[in-house]
Amino acid sequence: MEKANTDMIDQVVVISDPGDRNRENHLLGDRVVIAVGNIAAWLFPVLMIAIVSQIFLRKAGVNQAWLDDAQWWIYGSALLTGFGYAITTDSHVRVDILHEHYSVRKKAKIEVFGLGWLLLPFLIMMTDFLLHYSYASFIAREGSDSANGLHRLYLLKMLMPILFGVAILAAITALKRNVMMLVEPKMWHLIIAAFPSAWFFAERAVYYMLWWFVRFTNPEIKPRRIGREALLDDTMWYGLAVIILIFAISFVMARRNTAKA
Repeated sequence: MEKANTDMIDQVVVISDPGDRNRENHLLGDRVVIAVGNIAAWLFPVLMIAIVSQIFLRKAGVNQAWLDDAQWWIYGSALLTGFGYAITTDSHVRVDILHEHYSVRKKAKIEVFGLGWLLLPFLIMMTDFLLHYSYASFIAREGSDSANGLHRLYLLKMLMPILFGVAILAAITALKRNVMMLVEPKMWHLIIAAFPSAWFFAERAVYYMLWWFVRFTNPEIKPRRIGREALLDDTMWYGLAVIILIFAISFVMARRNTAKA
């Protein structure tokens, strides 16, 4: 009887806390994302207090613009953190009328394709864009449109690529978990599972290395002109070459280890 009650309590906890679902299979990245999500969850009570306080202040004829700004700051930070948390805990809204009846392996294949070929390229692309977006906001020292608002809006915008980075960590870890359901994952398995995102990441890495190479070797050149240099024209193919090289090395090493075993 006591064991039945304990099992029932555990089930209730799992239902109410998505972070406890499938905890025994969580990897390090999963635990990091869940820890960040649990901390960010405390932003919602703060948001509720800010909203209620603003309502009472307005009724009293006092308008605090900084409190309006703070609500958007808090909401935006919590929402972006929740994005990565939902990926890790599989607690996002999804239409799984067909998916829920598939076998474990078939579900894993669908998740691998969705995470590696659809979601991760978007996340990496957005992170790259947001790095430039937040840097431009920092350079301009962007602030609030209101005179008594929060005048360091660039801090919020600089947080955006960081939280997208958390979502990338969540997606990569979830991808690896699903690959583990199909094979014993090696590097070359993960490259295939996330080929578009791996290629784009390699291209961006090569691009920025060459960009800074041109910047340091030609200090007189204007930063906006660096991207037009001929050296940076073929970074897409350089990135592909890097991915193929890493794939080949991983594949050969895996075959050697298998032969030795």
